[in-house]
Amino acid sequence: MAKIIIVGGSLGGLFAANLMHQRGHEVTLLEKVVGSLDGRGAGIVTHPSLMQALTLCGIKTDNNIGIPVDRRVTLDQLGHDIAEMTLPQILTSWSKLYHLLKENLPSHLYLDGKSIKGLDQDEHSATVHCEDGTSYTGDLIIASDGLRSSVRHLLAPNVVPEYAGYVAWRGVCDEHLLSKLSLSTLFETFGFGLPPGEQILGYPVAGLNNNIQTGQRRYNFVWYRKTNEAELVDLLTDADGNYYPQGISPIKVSWKNIATIREAARKTLAPQWAELLEKTALVFFQAIYDVYSEKIAFNRVGLMGDASFVARPHVGMGVSKAAEDAMCLCEVIDQFGANAQALSTYENIRLPIGQKIIERARYLGEYMTEQGQEELKKDLPGIAKRVMLETAVDLSKQLQQS
Repeated sequence: MAKIIIVGGSLGGLFAANLMHQRGHEVTLLEKVVGSLDGRGAGIVTHPSLMQALTLCGIKTDNNIGIPVDRRVTLDQLGHDIAEMTLPQILTSWSKLYHLLKENLPSHLYLDGKSIKGLDQDEHSATVHCEDGTSYTGDLIIASDGLRSSVRHLLAPNVVPEYAGYVAWRGVCDEHLLSKLSLSTLFETFGFGLPPGEQILGYPVAGLNNNIQTGQRRYNFVWYRKTNEAELVDLLTDADGNYYPQGISPIKVSWKNIATIREAARKTLAPQWAELLEKTALVFFQAIYDVYSEKIAFNRVGLMGDASFVARPHVGMGVSKAAEDAMCLCEVIDQFGANAQALSTYENIRLPIGQKIIERARYLGEYMTEQGQEELKKDLPGIAKRVMLETAVDLSKQLQQS
């Protein structure tokens, strides 16, 4: 049995903690935020590796895990279905996975209010030091502390998030608020819209208290829009003039910017999408970044999940990749023990896969933002089918074999 310290209590860290606890290791998970992280995400596209990881955690993956959708459609600006295809998937929510993983992990293993300020290691162990004066030592430290990872900053300070030039406006709209038009043409599908240089997509997810009953669900949407640096500064500034360069809370997004995006939806998008923007109580955005690592193993400290790579959401692989990272870590620890050799092997396996996911996500993002009006006029159905086929599909086997 090894002693393993995991930094980061979001989905990636919870996957790692649950899997390693199931293997009999002594696990301590450190999360900087006090209290529940619920409400910090929306929809999640599931892939087989994610379901496999849940099963290995001892979590039952029954019909309540999410909402099955078998059809993808693209709507033109008038709201007409101009392309469709069959592609079965199960769509779940960040909240659902968070509760499953958090409740499955013994509560005494999860410590919140633990912000990392330093770490050190030798040939036998590694130690993290927290701002509250506490320190935690283990055979290994696994960092899964997100886009702006404190551990990554200490070990690889030159690896920083790079802004991709656009943002994703997001939200979830209650099913019962929507018109018959939106319910009949969009709600039961994985839907797409392709304004010039932009993209919107969405799919049904569980509603309040993870309810998946008809009438109680929600529709999750993500609208990618080009946004230059000056515009981003404005978006990151609340109605009182406070600027949040590291990211603004959804509840702090200025009502003026929300009014602007709703007006843009009415002018740019199909009526079904515009209705979603209008009737969603909490519309917010996330700036899109790339984090590309050249190294994810540092002797007895390893990076996983978003601490190692952050890919643009077009690939729909963020949570599944974190689950795969966690499973790989368990396998190499089983094979080599909790030591630097295990993490070196983990890096050899997962580093090239993470890099390929980044490249694939950049390709999809650039294709979307560079799409011009004339090209869309020439072959919108053909372009729509290509986008539907390539977005949020399972890349795991393809990447492992290439």
